[in-house]
Amino acid sequence: MRAPRTSPLPPVSRSRLEPGRSVPARTLQPVLGPPLTLPDPERLTHVQFRRFAGCPVCNLHLRSVVLRHEEIERAGIREVVLFHSPAEELREHVSHLPFAVVADPDKLLYAEFGVEAHRRALLDPRAWPAIVRAVLRGVGDLLRGRGRLPATTQPGGRIGLPADFLVTPGGRIAALKYGEHVYDQWSVDELLGHAAQLRTVG
Repeated sequence: MRAPRTSPLPPVSRSRLEPGRSVPARTLQPVLGPPLTLPDPERLTHVQFRRFAGCPVCNLHLRSVVLRHEEIERAGIREVVLFHSPAEELREHVSHLPFAVVADPDKLLYAEFGVEAHRRALLDPRAWPAIVRAVLRGVGDLLRGRGRLPATTQPGGRIGLPADFLVTPGGRIAALKYGEHVYDQWSVDELLGHAAQLRTVG
């Protein structure tokens, strides 16, 4: 079941999950491509929660995922990335990505997975170098005629925190990370390390 868009945003709790928690099976509709099931019945699923369409810091991180996407797939991992922008806005920003991107403008899945927003997302000094790199890269892309500016207004806010979940085919959360600032997420090496550890335990 994909997250429907309603208005206004519902008052929902954001209790953080823990490893071992089960994820109910559902069907999600990416902004491009066919529906997908979560959990994937045949491989691990890396569920990333990002911010809004065109978010420069999100784009900086996703570039690293794109560069190593084949390696991630060879490790038996499917990437699913969520943004809290409407599908029609998100579509033009993610058409080049080789993995599924899902719109959740009302943050229903964000709430279910306990993904938060906080002022520290941008105010934490640990995030500032990445913010500078992301803005400079974004400006460079725009000057070269690539990329698009994000919408001037963001109904879902600009202070979202990232989160990562590694979900087994059986629907169990094997590992997770709740970011403390806007650029605090798993690197590709950390993701592959979690997957390798699961294979060793299994």
